[in-house]
Amino acid sequence: MKPHRWAGRTILILVFGFLYLPIAVLVGLSFNASGLPTVWSGFTLQWYGALASNSDILGAASNTLIVAAFATLISTILGTLLALGLENRRRNGTVVEALVFAPMVIPDIVLAVGLLSFFSRLGLPLGLHTIVVSHVIFCLAFVCSIVRARLKHFDHSIVEASRDLGASGWTTFWRVTCPVLLPAIIAGALLAFTLSIDEFIIAFFTAGAGRSSITLPMQIYSMIRFGITPEINALATLVMGVSATALILSQWLNKDTLR
Repeated sequence: MKPHRWAGRTILILVFGFLYLPIAVLVGLSFNASGLPTVWSGFTLQWYGALASNSDILGAASNTLIVAAFATLISTILGTLLALGLENRRRNGTVVEALVFAPMVIPDIVLAVGLLSFFSRLGLPLGLHTIVVSHVIFCLAFVCSIVRARLKHFDHSIVEASRDLGASGWTTFWRVTCPVLLPAIIAGALLAFTLSIDEFIIAFFTAGAGRSSITLPMQIYSMIRFGITPEINALATLVMGVSATALILSQWLNKDTLR
């Protein structure tokens, strides 16, 4: 094998090791019987059982699922409609798309401060509802971009054929357009769900006082300030597993949109 190929593979292995070795260590230590975070003393599932009896973690998980469910539903509907609107827009499309996709490139801390200032200006009390609104704004652009990618390869002649055969605009949308876009819509929804579950900075800034609006990332942050324990490793592993599963499904459903 040529030397440059060996060098390329070595660099690739080092990069993947740098990215994923710490995650593998975290997952492994979540099954560590020892209470020490770095000393292995045997395999156990007790830390996962401890999570099920921790009321603070269960409350935070419930809040996270509520926020993720509503944020996913709203951002998926609005993102799909926005993608359809952008596809039909002919003038100033570049400027409008830049404004729509701005939340994808704006630093989270900037978006979080802006949303907090906006809610404060309106005199809106903070809570789960403000986190949901914030996550919708954050996830909307991602859903729109995925649906837009599918629309780039959409055969508009089938819509014209449906209208020529007498179908109304609403019937054409539900019987023709929506089924074709469905894989991209589901992929966008799964990605929005993943982003909402993992998101910390925006939720931290827009959450109200008290435990009623604490999400899982915020709970992990509050626990880790007192030191890393196997219980935290177990919780992080579960969150990562849910996110990775949703992301893999999203990519699998979205693979046909890029062909």
